Parts: sequence; structure tokens; C-alpha cells
Amino acid sequence: MAVAATYAAYLAVSVGLTIAVGSALSRSGRVFLASVFGGDASLARAVNRLLVVGFYLLNLGFVALTVSTSGQITSPRQAFGVLFSKIGVELLVLGGLHLANIVLFTRFRRRQQPGPDPVSGQATPPPRTTGRPGSPVAPGPVTFWRPAPGTPPPAPRQAVH
Repeated sequence: MAVAATYAAYLAVSVGLTIAVGSALSRSGRVFLASVFGGDASLARAVNRLLVVGFYLLNLGFVALTVSTSGQITSPRQAFGVLFSKIGVELLVLGGLHLANIVLFTRFRRRQQPGPDPVSGQATPPPRTTGRPGSPVAPGPVTFWRPAPGTPPPAPRQAVH
């Protein structure tokens, strides 16, 4: 009977945590995703819903795989030990999934919005491509790079003859 009670408690706590964290991430992630997608609110909402569904599927699948325990649970102390270790592992997985999402979307955002170089503080020129894989330079007219607003222009170069 102690095994069934431990399983029930684990499932209740895990599902509750998953729903609470998923809804908090959904609410807080809207603004971040809108920024990532250049202010496109409908795209941010759609991606947010997809991320939440994926979050629920991954986490509840993990809970389903880890609900069983090896051996017998013979005392309340052992039941609490099993329960808390399983919940601790689940919290680590939740944190890892959240961190992975933040890292991926931050990288995506940096690629979309050229900004100042973190080392020098100078604006970085946008990459030039043709749209074809492996073609580094676009044919046709060249768009010149300009420094970010508020930064002094570079010193003029001397012509070499």
C-alpha cells in the first residue's frame, strides 16, 4: 500500500508542478518571444503554444517513465526518500528544459538582430549572403555597413598609390 501512496503522491506533485511551471513559462515567455520574432505577436503566440505543448509532453513523458521504483517501500521514511528524490530529478529536468529554451531563443534573437559586439562594444556588420548555401557574398549592388547610432564613425583611411 505504501508503494501506491508514493506513486499517487509523486504523480499529483509532478503533474501539478508541470502545469504550474508550464503556465508560468507561457505567460512570461510571450514578451520574450515577441522580441525574438521582431514584434510579430501572432507568430510569438503560435510558437509559445507549441513550446508549452512540447514542454508538457516531454515532462509528463519523463514522469511516466520514472514513476516506478525498484524494490519495496516498507516505511514512511523510505517512501518520502523515494518521493523527494524523484521530485528533485523532475525539478532538475524542468530547469534544464527551461534553460535550453532560453539559450536557443537567445541565440536565435542574436542572429536576427545585429547589435554591438559584446567584446568591443562596436556594432557588427550584418552577414552578407546570396541566400544559397555556401555562397558568402551577394552579387549585385553592395550595401555599406554603418556604425550603430551614437558611436563615432571610424577614422578615414589614407589612399595607397
